Amino acid sequence: MYYLKHRPKTIEDLDNQKVKEIVKKILESKKIPHALLFIGQKGTGKTSTARIISKALNCSSSKDTEPCNKCKNCLAVDSFSSPDIIELDAASNRGIEDIKNLIRESNFYPMNNRYRIFIIDEAQMITSDAFNALLKTLEEPPESVIFILATTNPEKIPKTIQSRCSVINFAKAKKTEIISMLKKIAHREKLKIDEKLLELISEHSDHSFRDAAKILEELVVQEKLTYEEGIKFLGLLRENFLSLLINKKPDEIFTWIEEFNRSGGNFKNLIEKLLDELRILLLANNGIKSDEFTAQAKISTENIVLLMKLLTEAYKNLKITPIESLPLEIAVVEFYNSRNSKS
Repeated sequence: MYYLKHRPKTIEDLDNQKVKEIVKKILESKKIPHALLFIGQKGTGKTSTARIISKALNCSSSKDTEPCNKCKNCLAVDSFSSPDIIELDAASNRGIEDIKNLIRESNFYPMNNRYRIFIIDEAQMITSDAFNALLKTLEEPPESVIFILATTNPEKIPKTIQSRCSVINFAKAKKTEIISMLKKIAHREKLKIDEKLLELISEHSDHSFRDAAKILEELVVQEKLTYEEGIKFLGLLRENFLSLLINKKPDEIFTWIEEFNRSGGNFKNLIEKLLDELRILLLANNGIKSDEFTAQAKISTENIVLLMKLLTEAYKNLKITPIESLPLEIAVVEFYNSRNSKS
């Protein structure tokens, strides 16, 4: 799998530029934080970054902040065989006994490395009692121990835990960063791909490096490496949804939705994309420009707000609808009815 095969292995490889700068500064400092909390949505590189830090701090050959990826310590981390790098998935190891075992492990000196590093993924799943048990150890851990907690839901991490960690926010992957990552994969795999196709993938990756790599791999497997083939495979249509909607063409917009449905389009992704476009348009209407997205429709602020409300409701109803296209179709009808009643 591309997202595994081409995972970053050095700090320089990290695709999230802001995180790359923060990690460099941490590793260059004389005092390494004893606890780190990584916050960010899925596929933004939290676990990969944790492993890179583990290698950089324990590399036996490198003289700078980058791991060499050749010494026995680096290779052990990459092969998940290092006795001093312990990864725990809190989704399935969330109870107080699991955390007590981890605390007992933290009392041992490193066997082969400078540090023992505990990487706790999905940390928001840890129970309240387990967090309380971990609290004291996080506050005063042994000097040779570092904890790295990763979470997609920071609001579920107790404030007492957060206050004892150095927090790194993994922002949503930018379009430019995703395209850069895709280009690296394409170069390594010796793929010839349309530049526009890479942009298309980035727009439908849910701001996730991992999801973008998965989409690219699907297109490679299906041998759909042109922009036109990508459009068809991803179930998209060339006509712009918002432009059709604003230009008062009900028959065309419902034909668009029906063709999108027949081609296997994902309505969840579509509504997310429309809300993202509307948000950019709303900001643009208020003088705030973004280089992340180029809107294809001009809409009044009043209509933008109305559409955002209707599409948000449609998004919620996707979970309970017996017909996937129905929530969006209802939103379109209500939008036209609202406009007609005012005119």
